[in-house]
Amino acid sequence: MFVEPLSGHRYFRTDDPEVARAGMAGILREHRLDPGASTMEASCNIVRYGDIGLVYKHYGVQVRIRTDPIETFRLIQIPLAGWVRVLDGTADIACDPAVASVPDPDAPLDMNWHESSRQLLVRFDRAALDDHLRRMLGRPPDRPLRMAIAMQLRSPAARTWFESLRMLQTDAEGPGLFLDPRLRPQVEQLMMSQFLLAQPNSCSELLLDDAPGRSMPRPIRLAEQLIADHAHEMLTVTDIAEAVGLSVRSLQEGFRRYLDTTPTARLREARLVGVHSALVAADPTMTTVAAVAADWGFWHLGRFSALYRRRWGVPPSVTLRA
Repeated sequence: MFVEPLSGHRYFRTDDPEVARAGMAGILREHRLDPGASTMEASCNIVRYGDIGLVYKHYGVQVRIRTDPIETFRLIQIPLAGWVRVLDGTADIACDPAVASVPDPDAPLDMNWHESSRQLLVRFDRAALDDHLRRMLGRPPDRPLRMAIAMQLRSPAARTWFESLRMLQTDAEGPGLFLDPRLRPQVEQLMMSQFLLAQPNSCSELLLDDAPGRSMPRPIRLAEQLIADHAHEMLTVTDIAEAVGLSVRSLQEGFRRYLDTTPTARLREARLVGVHSALVAADPTMTTVAAVAADWGFWHLGRFSALYRRRWGVPPSVTLRA
């Protein structure tokens, strides 16, 4: 049974799409909300910790949300159930409980929430996060802060940050000690520091160079980014190892030690996410599951279907027709 997070901090509950849109505009910004034909059962709960907001959101129907650049804050969207497709400028990813989204605040946002989607949102004031980055570096950064749109919640660093987030959520549901204004600076520092260290960004190398023990060696970070950027291509583990200057064995050991996975598993995951996004966007009268799967390097349809169903909970044909 699903227990609604932050239920003691109700912001609104409604079956009126306009009320839901106006309510979320008060938290995020003005946006267009296009619901499906079914009756909406939207709920929203929110807790604020100074420059950080923690929000639970559920619509109860499939919805499309479009907005201009959010600009003044950074948003992390964590599906607790269901899935969401997020288009951020030129980036297009599918998110589920293993993959959160961190959209670019300077790009327009277009999202499709599945009717089963329930999300925990984290809202960082952008200026506050930039100032915290400056304090962590000990100087102003020499480049604007840009972040990867996909947050791999199963990576060790992201898991640590998410566990801290869950700690805040649990406390907000009682006894609420972290809501004491005297603890606000410590809460902000913990959540912002862990987030900047966990989520790949344009200052990661500088941050990790200064971190005790360096959380992750540069070749492993480069390999992870290479997979994220080129999963659609005919990429092999040997290609990745050569590109970052490691042997295949060293690459495998590095992924096991620092990411708790293997290069093959991470590449397969990136491709499954890519296939899911492509199927969601595809016209079922113009393409087939087999064609999309082949585009992403899955040539054995039966094996691919089993992998896809295990990852997303439905056959790929259901996603294509949705």
